[in-house]
Amino acid sequence: MITISEKAQIVLKDYFKEKEITPIRVFLHAGGCSGPSLAMVLDEPKDSDDVYDVDGFTILVDKELHQQTRDITVDYVSGSMGSGFQLTSEVTVGGGGGCGGGCSSSCCG
Repeated sequence: MITISEKAQIVLKDYFKEKEITPIRVFLHAGGCSGPSLAMVLDEPKDSDDVYDVDGFTILVDKELHQQTRDITVDYVSGSMGSGFQLTSEVTVGGGGGCGGGCSSSCCG
């Protein structure tokens, strides 16, 4: 299951306000200060994806990755280190938390 927080929905809707809504891929980003973490990017579906319609957004997750992460939550957080999307899963993937636990708003643009 994929969940998008209310705050993340607002930011995504604002991003797509004057653009065509395109699919959003959740993937495992290999680097960062905390090691591998979940991130997002705009992409097209592949045969190897699980595809979800979540609150009007199409979310793509590679089937193998989704088996590892199980449930994924997309949130948008603001703090002293900046703001951005933060993706968490039922099962810890890589470092998580800190600057490696999410993705900046530039991931979707």
